[in-house]
Formats: sequence, structure tokens, C-alpha cells
Amino acid sequence: MGVPKVVADLRLRCPQRPVVGILAFEAASAMSRLVSLHRSLAEDEVRRLRADMRSPGVAYLTSKDQIFLLRLACAEIVGDLDLAAAAVSRLAPRCRDPLLRSFDRFYANLKAGGVFSFLIDARAAADLDRLGLGSTAKRTEKQVKRMERYVAATSRLYAEMEALNEMEAEEKRTQKQWRRHSGPILVQKPMPVPDSVHFKLRSHEHMIRRLKEESLWNKTFDKVVELMLRAVITVFARICSVFGLYVLGLPSSGQFNPNNPCKHSSGPLERRVVPQHLPFLRNSSPILSTPPGIGAQETPFDRLKKFLKESPTTVGGSGLALRYANVILAAEKLYQERNRVASAAAEQSERDELYEMLPSGMRSAVRTKLRDCWRREGAGLPAAGDDSLAEGWKEAVAAILEWLAPVAHDTVRWQEQRSMEREQQLCTRPRTLMLQTLHFADGDKTEAAVVEVLVGLSCMSWYDHRRRGSISA
Repeated sequence: MGVPKVVADLRLRCPQRPVVGILAFEAASAMSRLVSLHRSLAEDEVRRLRADMRSPGVAYLTSKDQIFLLRLACAEIVGDLDLAAAAVSRLAPRCRDPLLRSFDRFYANLKAGGVFSFLIDARAAADLDRLGLGSTAKRTEKQVKRMERYVAATSRLYAEMEALNEMEAEEKRTQKQWRRHSGPILVQKPMPVPDSVHFKLRSHEHMIRRLKEESLWNKTFDKVVELMLRAVITVFARICSVFGLYVLGLPSSGQFNPNNPCKHSSGPLERRVVPQHLPFLRNSSPILSTPPGIGAQETPFDRLKKFLKESPTTVGGSGLALRYANVILAAEKLYQERNRVASAAAEQSERDELYEMLPSGMRSAVRTKLRDCWRREGAGLPAAGDDSLAEGWKEAVAAILEWLAPVAHDTVRWQEQRSMEREQQLCTRPRTLMLQTLHFADGDKTEAAVVEVLVGLSCMSWYDHRRRGSISA
């Protein structure tokens, strides 16, 4: 009897810190975003991004200026980091640690390049090691994998809690129906048997209790916020390291290694030679020349946000990025399936469905180009056995789809990754960036390429039907 009393006295003297609880799902969403950013800034992913920047689709539709594209990428990544930091700042006031409670001020100082002075003013220098400043790559990767496990467990907890709610609702419906159909006549009840539904409910509840221990649900606010604070520092340090040579005004990556500020913990992937026609880029210079009327208080990150404001002449500015992407993918599907055995009615239905997807302006452009095409080629239609024109259209459509389809696939993938579904919010995989999509693509060039593909598919279909008709005759 004495041991429980002693334990109870200790609990009264040392009350437990509040746990995250239902806010675990919001915390897991922010944590998954940080892990995704960390994965997106890995060396292999940045090399893949640079390869996509040089792809024909991005170069023709968006821009050939690699510096501009790198700044676009940096602007979107910093914007995602700001969203994650905003979620952390909503959890920080619930912490007991003064350093964690002042996360907003810490993040502002981090972006301004004054993280060390902030730590010295706020806490002892021991916080440098505690927050992972100057951490090795192995230690950072271990921390990221730990966050991935927390996100995975929290995601599974959400799914199991939803399943439990459905099971409990089903049990209530079953009991209600049983009471409604049970008559007043007393009958001898059989021997009681184990209730499978009740057993399943209890087993599910036990699983949820275990998942709460493994996930963020039963973790304290201090532990969760400190973990994400270290991730914010790691991601921001990597941003400065990867884009510091191209996006001017970013803090020096040397500030994240307090033992040797001149030594980069993770340098740029490659030191590219700046072309002669471009001015030498310095970290102390502004990103852009400051337009008249803008105050001197504008920060480099304020200027970065301007890169994400699309022009009305772009596909994203007109709000048609996803619609154009779906049209391109439907055209690609028609091209890939043109040799399959299908009825004429099925082919016509697919073409009609694709035609209904087109914006009104693109429909008019397709009709006009088709009329010109038939007027030009109709006077001298090829013989039944001459497939040269059909092959010419096939080669032209294939050449366009080779560089146009990947951009459309990335556009759909970008939209899916930023949907409001819980599975996407808790995804830790690297994400597609807007520069890889149709968002910043020139509207006239994109429409002309899509129209050319649709006209080519129409001509190919006409030649195929003409060839089949001659064969059957």
C-alpha cells in the first residue's frame, strides 16, 4: 500500500507536461512537410531538378534562364518552409521552454542571419548543440528518420481512429435494429457466446492506445516543437547551401556551423561558372533591382515571393494549368492506343470526350487549323496505299508529346500532392515544384503545341479510317 502512495505523491509534486493529443495530426502535417523539404533538397533530388530545368518542355514553355528557374524553385521551397514554420508557431506557445515559446522570433532571426545573437540573448550557448547547429549528416539523417516514423504512426493512428468510429456506428445501428425487431414474447435464450463485434472493438481500441504511444499523440509539446525546430534549421541551412550562389540575399550557410563559421557543413552541389553576360552574384546584393516606390525595409524573402506571382499571360495565371494538363494526357492516351482494336463508336466517343474538355478558345483554334489543313491537303489527297502523310503526322505528334507530356504529368502530380486529403498531407516523399509544371508556361506557346497535337491526332485518325475502308473494300 505504501508504494502506490509514494508514486501518487511524486505525481502531485511533478505534474506531467501536457501532451499534444488531438493536435498530433496538425503537428504530423507540419512534420511531414519538413521531411519532404529535406528529401527534396537532397543531392540526388537537386540534380534531378536541374535536369528537369534543362528539359525541352520547361526551356521552351517557361524559360531558358537557369538563374530565374533556380530562384523560382527557391521561392516555392521557402514558401513551403514558411507554412511549416507557421504550424510550429501555433504549437510553440503551449511549450514550457522559453526558447521554444519564442519560436516566431527565433525563425525571424534565422532568416535574417542572426541566429547566434538570438541564442546568446535568450539562453546559454549549450542550445547550439541542442538545436542541431553544426550537426553531422549522419546525425541529421537519424533525426529525419525518427520524424518519418512519427508521421507514419500518426497517419496510421488517424486511419484506425476513423475505422473505430465506423465500427462503433455500425454496432449502434445493429443494436437499434435488434431492439426494433425483438418482440415481447419471452423465449429461452441460448448460452451466451462471445460477441465478435464487441471483441473486435476492444481489440481495435487496444491498437489505438498502442499507436498513441508510438505516434505524436502522447508526446509533449516541448519534445515535438524542439524536434521540428531542429528540422526547420536543417532545411533552411540546406536552402542557403543549395541556392545561396544564385538567390542573392540569403544568409551565409557558414552561420549554421558555430565551431567553424567559414566551413560549410553542406556546400552547393556544384559551382557553376556564371556566364559573362550576367553580373557576378554576391550574397550581400539584392535579388532584384529595387523598383521605385518600394522602401528599403523590403527583405530578400519579400522579393522572393514576387517570383511566385504568375503573369496573366501564363497558363497558371489564366487558371487553366490543370485543364491543359488533362487535355494533354488524354491526347497522349489516344496516341498510345491508336493501334488497338476498338470499334469506331468507341474511338468517336473518346474523341468527343477529349473535345468537350477543350476551352472554347482552343476549340476555335483546332477547327480553324483543321480547315486550313484540309484546304491545303484536300485537293491532292494521297492514294489509298500512300501512308507518307499519316507517318509524317505521327512523327510530328510523337515529337511534341515527348517534351509536352512530362510537363503535363508533373502538373497533375503537383495538384495531387497539394490536395487536402489526409494521405497527401502526411506524405514525406519529395514533391514536384511549380517550375516543372505548366504553371509558369507561356499561354500562347502551350496552346499552339496542344492544338498541333490535336490536329495531328485528327488527321491520323482520318487516314486510319481511310486505310481501313480501302482494305475492307
